[in-house]
Amino acid sequence: MARAGFAVSGILHFLVGAIAIRLAMGGEGKADFSGAVQELANQPAGPVLLWSSFVACLALAVWQTSDAIFDFSHLPKRRKIGKKLKAAGQAAIFLVFAGTFASFAMGAGSDSGKSTRDITVNLMTAPGGVALLIILGLAVAVAGIIYAIRGLRQSFAKYIRPPASEKARTAVTWLGMAGYVSKGVVLLLVGLLIIVATVKAHPEESTGLDGGLKALRDQPLGIYVLAAVGAGLICYGVFQMVRAKLAKM
Repeated sequence: MARAGFAVSGILHFLVGAIAIRLAMGGEGKADFSGAVQELANQPAGPVLLWSSFVACLALAVWQTSDAIFDFSHLPKRRKIGKKLKAAGQAAIFLVFAGTFASFAMGAGSDSGKSTRDITVNLMTAPGGVALLIILGLAVAVAGIIYAIRGLRQSFAKYIRPPASEKARTAVTWLGMAGYVSKGVVLLLVGLLIIVATVKAHPEESTGLDGGLKALRDQPLGIYVLAAVGAGLICYGVFQMVRAKLAKM
């Protein structure tokens, strides 16, 4: 069940990448995870897809939580804390995914861009909120840089069992490289948007993933860059689907 969570994550990234390419070609859509879930909800088997995806993401969140609590005790203290925090962060991400699926399945829907704006507004008016938002934006941007470096260094390979076929190993490696670098670019954009919106005191400019990709489209040669990023997110999605089978668990 937890492995299925990787596949669901792959489907979401694949759909976000496809929506990004659609935007680059002049189409419409929300290039974020709520937009991707809406695409699934619109399918004939929408309820089945939503509830099965909810269960898969919840299972992976539970598995990551068990890692955060019980695993890594054999490592030195600093590495152990880092690994546990990473697992806890992954668990939180998949809980958010699960909540989004449940929300759409029950007919309530969700708008991640609006949620990001609301959080920014609330934090900006809270004591110390501006500093916290800048730290949050920096953390997201740094995470993006880490993803890109992980892709370029191919360090993602240590989390999967390599396929027996040399051609399959090469394909998985290239998918991972393109996917991780593209996701890194996207996270960097989202983090920068949070920082800019906070510094300028314009919380409406903190629009999450959808806003970051649409802002990229509006730059010189932006449609080509957006299409490339979309293709990279599709690669990341396919890599995550492959990871459902090959992940070391």
